[in-house]
Amino acid sequence: MKRIETIAAWLFGLGFTGLGLAVAVETVLRKFFDHSLQGVDELGGYVLAVGAGLAFTVALIGRSHVRIDLVHERFPFAARVALNLVSVLSLMLCAWALLAMAWTSLGDTLAMQSTAQTPWATPLKYPQAVWIGALALFALVSTVFASRVLILLVTGRSGVIDRADGPKSSGEELAEEIADLEKRRSAS
Repeated sequence: MKRIETIAAWLFGLGFTGLGLAVAVETVLRKFFDHSLQGVDELGGYVLAVGAGLAFTVALIGRSHVRIDLVHERFPFAARVALNLVSVLSLMLCAWALLAMAWTSLGDTLAMQSTAQTPWATPLKYPQAVWIGALALFALVSTVFASRVLILLVTGRSGVIDRADGPKSSGEELAEEIADLEKRRSAS
């Protein structure tokens, strides 16, 4: 899973870095040469849509989806396990719902042969297919997580659920930051 997280994070980062460069070039061209690339905003929409799907996956694997960990830590063990189960199952259902809606959108696009209403007139089936790929990755990873939690619950290993699928505690986050700081120091 860490490898998927790393690849998705790199793709996300590269997409937004490329978009940032395109916006910078667009800005310079408009300011100094009275010329526009016409379509950087369209590209931004595509990068944002695909980036969101990738970010959902990265956040899930990194246990970074927002949950109220201050409250979570104060609940009894059984309640924390139940909340973690509800959390991972609802996230999986949400992922599959997003994928289904994106698939429906692609079907409509194909039926109508839709193109973007921009100077590029991009056939929307291409960016939507990439968007669906990012959402499919999120749906697949969320299904793996939900399946793992259900297996742990059925096999009586609910302690693992609390440690591996609950929100990160402040202590865990602090330990990660310290480890990252040490790694950067040793690299310099």
